[in-house]
Amino acid sequence: MDDIGSFEVRWIQGFTNKNIEFVDDKTVCYACGSHLCFLNLETQTQSVLHSPGRGVGALTVNANNGMFAFSEQKLSPAIFVYVFPEFQLKCELKGTAQLDYTSLTLSDGGPYLGSFSALPDHTITVWNWETAEPICTQPQAGRDVISLVFNPLNWLQLCALGSRSLTVWNIEKSASVHVLKPSVIELPATDGSSVERSVASSHTVSDKSPYFGPEMPPSAISGIKGDKAETIVTKLCAKARLTPTAICWTATSELYVGCAEGFLLLVEPESLSVSVLFNPTNAIPELRRIHFQGLTLHKNGLMALGKGNVMHCLQIKQTQINITQTWQLNGPVTAVMNSPDHKTLLLSSNTGQIYTLNPNRSDEIVKVLDVLSGNFVAAALSRTDRKICVSVRDSGELQLWSTDGVCLGSLSLQTEVRSLACCPIAQYAAVGTASGNVLFIDLNREQQPRLVHQVHLYHAPVDHLVFDQEGHYLLTGASDSHIYVLDAKPSKKFSVIGYTVVPGPVLSLSTQCIRDCEQVKVLALCTGQEGKNHDGSLLTMLSLPASDLTDCVDRHGCLSPHVLKVSRYKVPHPLQSCVLGVSKVFAYCHKKKTLQRFQLPQDTDSSQPVVQLRPEQEVRGHPLGPASLVLSPHQLWLTSAGRDGLLRIRETASMERYIELQCHSCRGGGVRSVSFSADSQTLLTAGFNDGSLVCADLRIKGVDAGKVNKATQYSQSMDHLLKNIFSTENPVLVDWPEWGQGSPAATEKSEESEVSVEAESVDVTEQDESYNSLLSAPPSHPTWLESRREAVLKEENEQYSETKKNLRKTVKELRDTIQEMMRENDNLPDIERLEQREFNLDVEEQRRLEAMVEQEVVRVRNEIEWENLAKCYLRDVLKRECWDTMKVKGRTVKAFHSEHEVKNYPLKEQTEKEVEDLRRVQKMRKLEEAACTQSNLKKGSNTIIAKEEEPGKEGHEAESSAVTGSFSAELGYSNPYVYNQFSLQTAEQRINQIILLQDVIYRAKTAFNADFEAVHRQKVQELNRVRERNRHIRAIMLELDMNEELWEPSLTNSEQPERLLTVDDSEIKAERFLTPEQKKEEERKKLEQQRRLAAKGDNFMDRALGDMMDGVLEVKREDILKMEIPPPEFVLTKPGIHWTEEEKKVYKEYEKKSKDLSLEKEKYKKSLECEMKNMQASTKEATQRFDETLRKLFERKVTCEMAIYQEELKITYLVYSVQIDEEMRNREMELKHKLEKTTAHKDKIGEEVKRHEEEVELFQENYDSTVAEDRVLDKEFRKEFFDVPSHLVDQLYRLFKRRPRAQKIRAQSDNNSNPLKEQRLCGSLAPDALGKMLKAMEELDAPQNMPEGLNPSIWEKFCFVRKTKVESEHKVKVKALTLAEMQAFLQRRREEEKTAQQEIKNISDELESLHKEKNRFLTDIMVQVLLKQGQVEVSTTDLTPDYTDSVLLHRSVVEDLNSSIRTIGEQKIASMVERKDFCKGIIQLQWEHKKMGMQIEDLNNKARDIQMVRLSEEQQDYLNKTDRESSMSKQASILKKNRAFQEKTHLQSVQHRIKKIEQLNRQAAKKAERTAIVEQRLPDMQVTVAERRHIYEATASEENQAAETEERYQEIVQRKRLEDLARTQADELADLWAEVQRLRMSSFPSLDQLKHT
Repeated sequence: MDDIGSFEVRWIQGFTNKNIEFVDDKTVCYACGSHLCFLNLETQTQSVLHSPGRGVGALTVNANNGMFAFSEQKLSPAIFVYVFPEFQLKCELKGTAQLDYTSLTLSDGGPYLGSFSALPDHTITVWNWETAEPICTQPQAGRDVISLVFNPLNWLQLCALGSRSLTVWNIEKSASVHVLKPSVIELPATDGSSVERSVASSHTVSDKSPYFGPEMPPSAISGIKGDKAETIVTKLCAKARLTPTAICWTATSELYVGCAEGFLLLVEPESLSVSVLFNPTNAIPELRRIHFQGLTLHKNGLMALGKGNVMHCLQIKQTQINITQTWQLNGPVTAVMNSPDHKTLLLSSNTGQIYTLNPNRSDEIVKVLDVLSGNFVAAALSRTDRKICVSVRDSGELQLWSTDGVCLGSLSLQTEVRSLACCPIAQYAAVGTASGNVLFIDLNREQQPRLVHQVHLYHAPVDHLVFDQEGHYLLTGASDSHIYVLDAKPSKKFSVIGYTVVPGPVLSLSTQCIRDCEQVKVLALCTGQEGKNHDGSLLTMLSLPASDLTDCVDRHGCLSPHVLKVSRYKVPHPLQSCVLGVSKVFAYCHKKKTLQRFQLPQDTDSSQPVVQLRPEQEVRGHPLGPASLVLSPHQLWLTSAGRDGLLRIRETASMERYIELQCHSCRGGGVRSVSFSADSQTLLTAGFNDGSLVCADLRIKGVDAGKVNKATQYSQSMDHLLKNIFSTENPVLVDWPEWGQGSPAATEKSEESEVSVEAESVDVTEQDESYNSLLSAPPSHPTWLESRREAVLKEENEQYSETKKNLRKTVKELRDTIQEMMRENDNLPDIERLEQREFNLDVEEQRRLEAMVEQEVVRVRNEIEWENLAKCYLRDVLKRECWDTMKVKGRTVKAFHSEHEVKNYPLKEQTEKEVEDLRRVQKMRKLEEAACTQSNLKKGSNTIIAKEEEPGKEGHEAESSAVTGSFSAELGYSNPYVYNQFSLQTAEQRINQIILLQDVIYRAKTAFNADFEAVHRQKVQELNRVRERNRHIRAIMLELDMNEELWEPSLTNSEQPERLLTVDDSEIKAERFLTPEQKKEEERKKLEQQRRLAAKGDNFMDRALGDMMDGVLEVKREDILKMEIPPPEFVLTKPGIHWTEEEKKVYKEYEKKSKDLSLEKEKYKKSLECEMKNMQASTKEATQRFDETLRKLFERKVTCEMAIYQEELKITYLVYSVQIDEEMRNREMELKHKLEKTTAHKDKIGEEVKRHEEEVELFQENYDSTVAEDRVLDKEFRKEFFDVPSHLVDQLYRLFKRRPRAQKIRAQSDNNSNPLKEQRLCGSLAPDALGKMLKAMEELDAPQNMPEGLNPSIWEKFCFVRKTKVESEHKVKVKALTLAEMQAFLQRRREEEKTAQQEIKNISDELESLHKEKNRFLTDIMVQVLLKQGQVEVSTTDLTPDYTDSVLLHRSVVEDLNSSIRTIGEQKIASMVERKDFCKGIIQLQWEHKKMGMQIEDLNNKARDIQMVRLSEEQQDYLNKTDRESSMSKQASILKKNRAFQEKTHLQSVQHRIKKIEQLNRQAAKKAERTAIVEQRLPDMQVTVAERRHIYEATASEENQAAETEERYQEIVQRKRLEDLARTQADELADLWAEVQRLRMSSFPSLDQLKHT
């Protein structure tokens, strides 16, 4: 390839927002794509270094010695080390990195380079780039390292900045051995407080709940195993810390660390101490805005960048921070750095600006580079002015560049850009935007390009813009299959000539101007179908005449077929890009990764619509595609650029050979666009995502150099051809005003907008005609085609306005007529009324609308069906998981007369594993019990067992409940194989116990569910009985003509949950949708029903029976209420006074029958009412009995819940104990693994210590020999000058010991402002120390320092001996330093060995302590004891009682004590009763004595009263008379006389009564006559009375109801008062009874006193 020619990069522009570094005092370096750019800050000149590898990754610079290094971007990348300014490659470093290097750093203290590789190894490597070998490596050094920085004062310290961590790596050195040792900096918490590093202990025991076992560390609890277990758990449990963002080494080898939270920290790497210098929470307002995005150390202080456009100079004294100076920046700055001479500050931003600041000279910030940032969309070289090129970015920034790469000017288009093209006949560029606009930019003013015109062509992005070679047309392409042809001449106002439509979106567009036939051929690569935008196999060739095409379009702007010749070609494989040559097509096939050349046929058959093409030549393409193709202006060179970043140019005649340039990185997406210059000698490429623009010159060698001459000649000929056109068109362009300031195009746009507004403002009367056009109205920003169509529509409206007006009038009349007919049709009968659709005149429109509606209905129906299908699937999943898998479904039973309800236990079917585990545990328990029984039989005898059985029978039940810890056994739910709580020693037994207890719970739930199902069935039966009674009651109410609402309970959804899975028709409120098949079925059923009714016919016998006897042949008792006796006919026709005797008899019989019927009705009504009340009472009684049954079931449920909770509590304790056992086992394994690891580490350190001890011993011997040799030189000095006088020897010896001063050895620097100027030698002498010493000794060796009288030859010998002595001393010093270094290294290894030994001891102690705790935990078993109320005598003042100092006693001990107390109490009560009886006898005798005294007093009083009584005369006569018979006879005669008188009087009264009876009989006859008259009027009066009775009952019922309500209210109030009174009296009685008890007990001796006595 090199024998053809090569590329030479002229310049490169772009900014990738990576680090920018100083390479010397005046030059900065930054990465740009696959190149490194070096910018001189004074001269603004740029030099470029092309990466020898694939792209540029991490970059680092050491400005002190001009070294810079960078990594490439590929698999197994290398690191290249160069020297500036020679750009000489020093070395290429090949490490173990597999993917990429994320950070590089060069040391100031020697030829050392640090690197950090990314996934998967995360390795820090320190290289010696002089030898190209790594000196130390540390894999797995962290996952988030983003920056590495050497300590400028000590290359043995390296700081690694991570996204969340900060680590200082110390390089420990011993001779040629180097080891990396990390020191992790513990950053403060986000609030600035220090976080103590947690030390994982083996276990801790809590004082609050010791029975819960030891507390294990998080690593044991989580169960994470391996080396990273503790690290992972620590990260998960750690407190949030500060996020470091910037670091800076100080002059004292400390670190300033800036944090994203606004903190500034000072880190001491030796002691790992961290101090907070600045806390934003309590700082002054000026400092709160500092977020320390960038830090650098300057002689004036610490330079700090914040989030705002501000930079501060901070003066730090201890913990005090003061702002000494502040600079306001022009834009956001993200990085700041010092120049090597520490005079200039460099500021860079991520938007592409670089600023410089010299604080010593002025505060002015100078912008040295402004190339902006962002990805380039396209770039093109100007065809008219060869000194400039144009580029656009995706943000809409258009920039002009000179041939040297200097940005001349820019214009922000404020829109997203997709394509770019430069015009060959005028100084302007066309830009395609994402919104579908084409912008025309005037480039005549290079510093101020301006927008002069724009046209809206698409509603999609403009992906392709291309001018033909002679500048006749501008063609556009997009994804909507339209290709627009625009006039490229400014004099024609860039008017749109027309458009054509191609099959599918346009993927590629190219042109070819043929002068001979004056045609412009356009080749478009199309997909052939919509929605396919990646590749296509259809080529469309458009042939346009080079003359004016203004009159060659139709009214809508479409190019006429007789002018536009279209040819279509089909290729065998899909293409991604193609370009049109002279009768040839060059294309790239990504599927085959080949470049193809097709020969176009000269004559095409018009009958064949698509011509098949076969590739004429096919060569290998790019390794990584797809690729784009560009043809040179003279049509002899073909350029391809792919996603691999390679630019290849080859001849069109033979495409095998090519010239290649890696101009962009494949990781950045490769090359996005390529453009040739007019002379085909220069190419301009834009990267896809690397933000770089590369300009390269083509250098052709040898024989092919003639092609260059052809390109030059073609360029000159085109210049000569287009010169006149350019001189005509470019002045027109210059005179154009800027867009929006009165330009013709703007006026045209305003006219178009007026047209669109007029088109939109249609009169209301024209709504019918313009309705369709308004529906398809364009959006607010119409395209050119939409505006053209609107203009055509407006022209048609104006041309045919009169005709449309007449038609509109006719249509209006027709509409009024039809509407009148429709109104008349609405008033016609149903049989004469027409359907609505029959008035529709536009049947085709109706069909179209119906089809549209049907299509929408189908779409909506499909959506609903899919939605319903998804819901059905979800329903099926939920039903299968939550319903079908349940063996017992969850349901409730509710009470009839309350809100009380009882739920059952939903249960799943036991899985095979659960059943198998239960069976296995039961078999194991059988074996264990059999073995235990056999061992007991061997140990004990039957007699002993018999003796022990007797006293144990009483407390057996109590012991069983205490041992099991629940009363599930008392309820019959126990499993006979359950372990004793006191025998659970191992984890396996506890797991088996859990399985058995789960079976107990399952049995309890199953037993309760059986009872629940019985109660549920009882309720269903009771509901059926209630419904049956209500049916009879409704029948009775119907007979009684009553309308009362009956109480009829039913099952709720919770009682019958399966109803939730089905939907009744009554639940659906919407109208049911019937399919056509269902509608046909419904109609068929209706017709069948009608036929069956018609076949039945009119049966006159049934009708007569129904009319006469209500359809029955006999009258039942139930129908007695319906019976009515008809009155005789004469009652209605004749008055009563005209009735005959026969008629009167008939009427009397009628009255008698009516009266009997009324009595019968009343009796039947009463019987029905009694039956109804009985049934209602039985319903209430039955439901109340069920409620009582449900209450008992609830009590059983509570008892069952208690038993289940007790078993679950035991399971919880067992699970917790198993978990603690597992945690202790994990901790034990962790400690053992840690012990093994530490032991191995200790052994390894021990071997290293032994090896280094041997090395130190050997080196010590070597050092001792060197010191001895040096001392020999000192001793042999006088022997060397034995022939010299002694006084001269003494002078020479003094000169022999003399050495130059340190100031002379030290290099004199002129006012060095480096704040890090005191650099240490890091444990060894500087490499040029001996040279400096010898150079300083040359002044002492001068002849003027020679003593007087000394021979010059002896002086020369003396100088040689002294030089040898100096070299020996230097050698001793070097070896002494090396020995000290080795001894220090050995001492550190010994300390590490001691630390490892101590760690082994600590781990062993922890392991032993863990074993003790584990054994204690296994023996100290937690048991659950079930105690009744009163059996716990521990105070429960706290929420959780503490039983640590409690004693668990056997129940028999307590019962024996209670029995003795009970016996003593009975004896005491007996003595108290005896005393009470004796006292009672004394009181009784006293009472009898008192009673007798009172009787004596009463008798005395009676005697005194008898003596004082007074009698009347009659009483005295009666008492004094003695002849009482004579008095009796007198009284008898008087009584006889009285009797005779009374009999006489009685006879007189009888006669009087007889007369009165006769008079009453006469009056009765008269009354009978009047009664007959009234009876004739009785029917009418009965009707009137019945009406009045109904009225009275209606009015009286309301009054009675109100009275009853008031009466009921008064009863309730009275009852409430009585209840309150009874409650008050009950309380008083209770108080009195308590007082009585207290008084009674006060007279009895206390049991406590008896106990103490």
